Amino acid sequence: MNKRSAPGAPVPPPGEAPGAPVDRLGEALASFATGVTLVMVADGRDDIGTTVSAFCPVSWSPPLVLVSLITGSYPAEVLGRVDRFAVTVLGAGQRALAGRFAVAGRPGARVLLEGTPHERGEASGALIVSGGLAALECAAVRRVPAGDHLLVIASVLAVPYVADSGSPLIRFAGRYPAVG
Repeated sequence: MNKRSAPGAPVPPPGEAPGAPVDRLGEALASFATGVTLVMVADGRDDIGTTVSAFCPVSWSPPLVLVSLITGSYPAEVLGRVDRFAVTVLGAGQRALAGRFAVAGRPGARVLLEGTPHERGEASGALIVSGGLAALECAAVRRVPAGDHLLVIASVLAVPYVADSGSPLIRFAGRYPAVG
């Protein structure tokens, strides 16, 4: 029988030091299907965007969401100092767009969105892609360093749109498979 530890107490795996690599962790986590979003932020000089699959609701009251970004990435650096941003929940037909925003060394968001309908959010000042399943405008309320990621917990300021129908873009095992 396993002993339960006090909440918040770190418990390393038996025989392992905390933070030690875990065999096949990447494969295990890739087997978790997740939705795909674009996170956009305007930093006063440029518009920055990135594809994010680590996005989740946190609370209904108050309305909070969480975005997880790789520490040391430019989007994490910008969201470490700029509070307002937008999230577009992508639809299945937006696979190419997700790919454009996932490439290392990509240009600014306005260049990547050339020819793609979008608007600037009133509450966030960030670019919001049209044609997704939903869009949210957010304000960071807490930033939590977590290993090699930065967790940004944000208050939802506005929901510019929710699509009446559509299939989600899903990330599974490092790919964007068709749903259905």
